[in-house]
Amino acid sequence: MSSDAPILPEDPAVLKAMIAALQAENARMSATIRAHDQLIQTLRLRIAKLKKQAFGKSSEKIEREIEQLELALEDLLIASAESATTPTDEDEAGPAPEAKTGDVDKHKPRRRPRVSEATPRERRELDPGSCCPDCGGDLRLVGEDMSEMLDLVAAQLKVLQIARLKKSCRRCEKMVQTPAPSRPIPGSMASAALLAWILVSKFDDHLPLYRLNEISARMGADIPDSTLVDWCGRAMKVLAPLVERIEADVMASDLLHADDTPIRVLDRSLKDRGLGKGVKQGRIWAYVRDPRPWAGTAPPGAVYRFAPDWKQEHVHGHLAQTRGILQADGYKGYNKLYEPDPDGTPRLQEASCWAHLRRDFHDEWDKTKSAIAREALDRIGALYDIEREINGQCNRRT
Repeated sequence: MSSDAPILPEDPAVLKAMIAALQAENARMSATIRAHDQLIQTLRLRIAKLKKQAFGKSSEKIEREIEQLELALEDLLIASAESATTPTDEDEAGPAPEAKTGDVDKHKPRRRPRVSEATPRERRELDPGSCCPDCGGDLRLVGEDMSEMLDLVAAQLKVLQIARLKKSCRRCEKMVQTPAPSRPIPGSMASAALLAWILVSKFDDHLPLYRLNEISARMGADIPDSTLVDWCGRAMKVLAPLVERIEADVMASDLLHADDTPIRVLDRSLKDRGLGKGVKQGRIWAYVRDPRPWAGTAPPGAVYRFAPDWKQEHVHGHLAQTRGILQADGYKGYNKLYEPDPDGTPRLQEASCWAHLRRDFHDEWDKTKSAIAREALDRIGALYDIEREINGQCNRRT
């Protein structure tokens, strides 16, 4: 409908007909919005249910379905935002209150984006001048209104031209020139900043190299896929000593969190067995140190180790030099690590994972509404409440 107010007729019958038409249109729009919101709610419930099931042999299929549903949900939310007529005021929006069951997103205030204090700030002053625009009198400063906008400095490729000036001595005729600066990859055009962007884009943002080739082409540089592959491999070789130092430091911690997840790995020996058959299942183990919950001083860190299968000798090798407490799930490969050494002291003390244990109780309660399972969930929830209160405040006893 047009926002311009039309000239209304004076005939009551015509006015009643217009009101009836508007009411019918409003009813249709309300029904469409309700259906739209119901679809969003259904997608969210489906995604939440799939995330709880994203374990075991069918996890890869479930994860793909979750990705597709999240894309569909994003499209619906974008369409809803596009058709919204209420202006957004993020400067005034405070924390969103908890929504009651059945509430839809359109009734939730948008949360103001959180920006780190370390993010650079640029101050721009809009000064009305020194003279009053009405009477010409002198203006004096009495205060200011401050608001913020989140801006982006777009990535841009540039060529660093390293000009090494040659000079000769007028007395002895000796040639003098500054040595060439070192490069992360000898003989390569890639700077350290460019290599960092490529590695983060590929391994953290999961952008394939052919897309990085397309992005760099838009910036004015045609970097072949083969060159990007070579840069990644050689950059990883340059970073290997740093990776080893980080790994040694994290694995020497006296409290580690451990977990694993399946990963699809290409297997050339299976490439002739048809579409989708040239892969096998490998494993990624993650070992995490995070002393922040008890106000520890060591920085948090993580180590990722790949293994071609789920055999226990892999974790035994990963944790061969680790001493202290290991928080992990019930994977049987850890059991031998908890056994005492010949002197009777255990090398690793088991700290079972509440999240894995709680999941079983939740699944049982979801299926059977068992009172025992419900009580277990309530007791675990009470422990979580205590943890939230003391998190980051207490010192861990040695």
